[in-house]
Amino acid sequence: MLWILEAVVARAWEADPSALFVKRLGKSAAELGNSKDDDECPDIWQLSNGDVAVIGRDLTAHYRSRLPSEVNLGPDEALVVIPGNMLSAAKVDIPDA
Repeated sequence: MLWILEAVVARAWEADPSALFVKRLGKSAAELGNSKDDDECPDIWQLSNGDVAVIGRDLTAHYRSRLPSEVNLGPDEALVVIPGNMLSAAKVDIPDA
């Protein structure tokens, strides 16, 4: 009889899909001039569990072969890009460590 053991490694952090959107961090894309309308806008949101959701352009396929050696993308992770002014505007809403 052949037994196959699958090692299950728990991650140090896991996204919680039940967390709710609580507040926008920074300003909307329209306020920053990064959007012409309300469709498909980049955004940064605080979730109810303290995590942060980032909505941006999925450039995973474009960057995967050019990642720095210390950067790894898991099979269920995406690399998204947002305008730099959006993160700068969110700084006032992000507490210091």
